[in-house]
Amino acid sequence: QVQLVESGGGLVQAGGSLRLSCAASGRTFSSYAMGWFRQAPGKEREFVAAISSNAYNTYYADSVKGRFTISRDNAKVTMYLQMNSLKPEDTALYYCAATPGHYSDLPSTYAYWGQGTQVTVSS
Repeated sequence: QVQLVESGGGLVQAGGSLRLSCAASGRTFSSYAMGWFRQAPGKEREFVAAISSNAYNTYYADSVKGRFTISRDNAKVTMYLQMNSLKPEDTALYYCAATPGHYSDLPSTYAYWGQGTQVTVSS
């Protein structure tokens, strides 16, 4: 099993930056592909970015491509999401997730989820 805890959310002005972290428990972190998802009020959970277990491959939603960067440090059992050029439409609760399988943009692929960290971007 993997337990995930997100941090780093907050209130930022449009054009600003935030770095989210996802700290994992367990010694098997390096065998899991990881993803970031977000959910705004009244909307479905949507894919943001994903990274393979060895960090060689990354995958982004079109809406964040070129602005967000996903990374991981398996030695620190932590995943990151660097968010630059933030827009008001990026406002959402951001979740990290883990899957023992291949990385994916489908929430149903992921077996483990954190509780989320709120990101609010003001205009």
